[in-house]
Amino acid sequence: MHVKEILNKKGNQVVTIDPEKTIARAVNTLANQNIGAIVVVDSSEKVIGLLAERDIIRGNANHGTEVFALRVKDLMVHEIYTCTPDDDIKDIMSTMTHRRVRHVPVVVGGKLIGIISIGDVVKNRLEETQLEVSVLRDYARSH
Repeated sequence: MHVKEILNKKGNQVVTIDPEKTIARAVNTLANQNIGAIVVVDSSEKVIGLLAERDIIRGNANHGTEVFALRVKDLMVHEIYTCTPDDDIKDIMSTMTHRRVRHVPVVVGGKLIGIISIGDVVKNRLEETQLEVSVLRDYARSH
């Protein structure tokens, strides 16, 4: 299975934020959208980073309540992993596991077209496993 199949199911809506916005604004966006990470894009909509709940927690540990006045660029992860719609889900799952990454933006020709999370990958794998079990049960019953 490929990334595009997950995007076909979940959609390709991605919440983004400007690196100059405050962490307070990012927190509100995360809460209002019920998401765990937000993609940081520059003025040309190029992906330049990712800000996750985990980054904000670390920022709070280091800066206290002053964290909310910091800019997104101050806490975002700059080294992010991206994928394309044609990438294999098993490869993405391996990257997420080994690199301890929970969110991977989907990019084509430098343009952001979606995002997949570890939850999307696990859900997909669970559906595949349930289908395999069902097929094996049907096969066992017929023989």
